[in-house]
Amino acid sequence: MNQQTLTTQKPGQTPKYNFCAGPAMLPTEVMAIAQSELVNWNGMGVSVMEISHRSKEFVALAKQAELDLRQLMNIPDNYKVLFMHGGGRAQFTNVVTNFLGDNGRALYLTSGQWSRSAIKEAKLIAGEDAIDEMNIVEKDDDKSKVVLPDLEQLKQAGQKQYRYVHYCPNETVDGIEIFDELNSPWPVVADMSSTIMSREIDVSRYAVIYAGAQKNIGPSGLSIAIVRDDMLSLPKLTQSSVMDYSIAAQNDSMFNTPPTYAWYLASLVFKWLKKQGGVSQVAKVNQQKAELLYQCIDDNPFYKNGVVASNRSRMNVTFQLADSSLDQAFLQQAEEHGLLTLKGHRIVGGMRASIYNAMPLEGVQALVKFMQAFAKANS
Repeated sequence: MNQQTLTTQKPGQTPKYNFCAGPAMLPTEVMAIAQSELVNWNGMGVSVMEISHRSKEFVALAKQAELDLRQLMNIPDNYKVLFMHGGGRAQFTNVVTNFLGDNGRALYLTSGQWSRSAIKEAKLIAGEDAIDEMNIVEKDDDKSKVVLPDLEQLKQAGQKQYRYVHYCPNETVDGIEIFDELNSPWPVVADMSSTIMSREIDVSRYAVIYAGAQKNIGPSGLSIAIVRDDMLSLPKLTQSSVMDYSIAAQNDSMFNTPPTYAWYLASLVFKWLKKQGGVSQVAKVNQQKAELLYQCIDDNPFYKNGVVASNRSRMNVTFQLADSSLDQAFLQQAEEHGLLTLKGHRIVGGMRASIYNAMPLEGVQALVKFMQAFAKANS
């Protein structure tokens, strides 16, 4: 891969670390390659965004990107890997139209903002009666805690049967992550927009995994759907052909023009991840980053986190200041120190540091150093 320096930072300038929840930062090395290839990709004298998606050059890129992703996630052969339109929200609808069919039912587990959003979209398509929901978050000493249900017992009760069970392993808004596997007698569909490739998962335990690209994959506008073959035979609802997983699979995700530049950038991210040693090695760094930041929060009464330790997100660290009147000063001074986009989601407030794969350990160390100094100056 082309080793060039991204020319966005002036000499002597404070390093910039972008903690945005999404669209998130991309690896600096990936951005440098994209910069160097912007007007001359693959020696063709044109940009990758200007060539046909059906050209032999782009088809080769697409095939390699899928192969790299399969290797990174150890995706079994009986799963289709689809590069889809519309980001994660589009998949909320796609899951319903592709798998629920007439008279089908689904169970949705709620753990935060994004799983609730998925339910809202599902009910718009299938109707209230077709979607059951179950809250899996409880309070433990005023902290949020996930309690996974015994779905096998629910099935044995025989009251309801489901085409699939949907849940979100990582809630970016609430800072909640589910590390335990969900044991289900029904096919499991998981929104892994923030989880994907941050740590190792056993793909074979899932019927469908989908993820918006703008966290650990690439730029917004693209999404990945990993679909077990047998799911493609389930009854469908009427839908647009461009959102039909079967049609996407039959056409190698090129039924119509895909978001080619986003696909290209994703391919560079996959190569970068392999160069880091794969998901297992990146996961170790992610755990180190998260532990460092949570330790800073726990060690100082100036900060607080509202999630039990076992369900704290490694990707989206949420926290509040003991005195919320200092929030604006915290954000302003953080930005002056090169620490960007730390404001929490508008629904929950406070702060949020998203530390996806591309965030280096040095960025979290810089944030911790600032947080310690800010707390000392304002206590």
